[in-house]
Amino acid sequence: MTREVIHTDRAPSAIGPYSQAIRVDNTVYLSGQIPLDPESMDLVRGDIRAQVEQVFNNLQAVCEAAGASLEDIAKLNIYLTDLGNFGLVNEMMEERFNAPYPARAALGVASLPKGAGVEMDAILVRDKA
Repeated sequence: MTREVIHTDRAPSAIGPYSQAIRVDNTVYLSGQIPLDPESMDLVRGDIRAQVEQVFNNLQAVCEAAGASLEDIAKLNIYLTDLGNFGLVNEMMEERFNAPYPARAALGVASLPKGAGVEMDAILVRDKA
């Protein structure tokens, strides 16, 4: 079993004791991403659409650092502080992913770090380790 830390400056640095992602053989486990701008480490300004867009950008950057893309995500977990945004997230997923879509869970939560409205984590599988 090979284990490798994945890191990129194109995604926010960890705000706690964790890695952006860990690759074990051909599977990559991506830590949760909130809508932080990787340069300022501040939440992006704007509505929930801007937050979801930034989260997808952050996930994409980590996927690319692992030699993969969003299309390689097998499982996506979405955490929303307002499940009223569920439909918007679905629309935005259709803009970023092609069918067949990843397996997914969408959960309503009371709060997220730094007051974010959305967080996502994922598991991706690369063709080769």
